[in-house]
Amino acid sequence: MSLIAKQMLVTEMAEILSDTLGQDEVDLVAELLTDTLCRYELERFEDEENSAAEFDTILSMFLDTKRLEGRSERTIDRYQYIVGRFRKQEQIPIKQVTAFNIRRWLAYEKSQGLCDNTLRGFRGVLMAFFGWCHKEGILQKNPCLNVGDIKCKKEVRLPYSPVDIEKLKSSCDCVRDKAILNFLLSTGCRISEVCGLNIDSIDLRNRECTVLGKGNKERVVYFDKITAMYLESYIKSRTDDCEALFIGKGTQRMHPGGIRKMLHQVADKAGVDNVHPHRFRRTLATSLIKHGMPIQEVASILGHDKIDTTMTYVYIDAQTIKNSYCKYA
Repeated sequence: MSLIAKQMLVTEMAEILSDTLGQDEVDLVAELLTDTLCRYELERFEDEENSAAEFDTILSMFLDTKRLEGRSERTIDRYQYIVGRFRKQEQIPIKQVTAFNIRRWLAYEKSQGLCDNTLRGFRGVLMAFFGWCHKEGILQKNPCLNVGDIKCKKEVRLPYSPVDIEKLKSSCDCVRDKAILNFLLSTGCRISEVCGLNIDSIDLRNRECTVLGKGNKERVVYFDKITAMYLESYIKSRTDDCEALFIGKGTQRMHPGGIRKMLHQVADKAGVDNVHPHRFRRTLATSLIKHGMPIQEVASILGHDKIDTTMTYVYIDAQTIKNSYCKYA
């Protein structure tokens, strides 16, 4: 608070007290108040409504920045949801947020049953948001810097076994489901990428297609002869005019939820546990590495910018490591 503002505050307080106190008492209070204010840097307290409006405005600016940087709408929605969830729970002006507020909120979310992996993701979003606020000069420092990383238990995420794959394939009821399952296994595409494909995106002759991945990045993926056979059979069986590669009921483009539902039904029939689309990516990555493909090329197929990300997809069992040791030692 500036010197002029402090003087105005003292004068205003003196006028209020003059109705109930004598002049000598008012002068004494004014003197004590002046001495006290000199030891503090004060800011005007904003009411809750204005504080919430300011927070929302800054969040909107942050989201616009991320859109310009090429983030997907799914990522934007995640940013908005997590930061909005924090603001709703804490209900304080953005400039008053401290590491204590963030730790308290994360502890609260954990008490509600959220796992450490989810909390780690929440912390990462807040780190990005408040880091941007600091970079833009909105905050003097990023309060997340003093919030330590959340350690998570490293779970071994297994790929599908060859037996699992055969069970799933034999449990598909129609050529469409067989085409989807083989396509996921052969290309390692994300489920959103599969849903976004059109028929004219597929090159059956060269067994390849171009997909649009995260960050609007295109990449070429490949599939085997069996997948090409099922794709060709499925496309020829279609009588609709929908451009989408895979369609659901009503000849509408399939959405991720529809493919997940189909996979769960196939899994129940096959008796295979933990069936989800992302596991096909893990299975392909593990298979390619075992067959000698360089990790850089596997990362390119999966659409990863960082090799470290690809390594988290690869599972190497103890017997494979032992065989390699015996081969090279």
